[in-house]
Amino acid sequence: MPMAAEDIEKLILAGIPDARVEITDLAGDGDHYAARVVAESFRGMPRVRQHQRVYEALGGRMGGALHALQLTTATPD
Repeated sequence: MPMAAEDIEKLILAGIPDARVEITDLAGDGDHYAARVVAESFRGMPRVRQHQRVYEALGGRMGGALHALQLTTATPD
C-alpha cells in the first residue's frame, strides 16, 4: 500500500525535528516521491550521513511501504 506524502513528512519531522520538509509526488501514484529536507542539524555532516538520517527517520519503510524516494538534503543558508 502506498504511503501518503503527509505520512512521510510526519516521519521525517519526528526523526529530525528541526527539518523543513517538502514532499513532491513524482508520478501521481503515491509510490514515487521526491523529498527536500533542510536542517541545521545536518551542518558539518557529509551528504551520505544526512541521507542516512532521513532513512533512519523513515524507520525501514524504504523499499516497502515507500517504493521510491528521490532525496535532496541541505543546511539552511
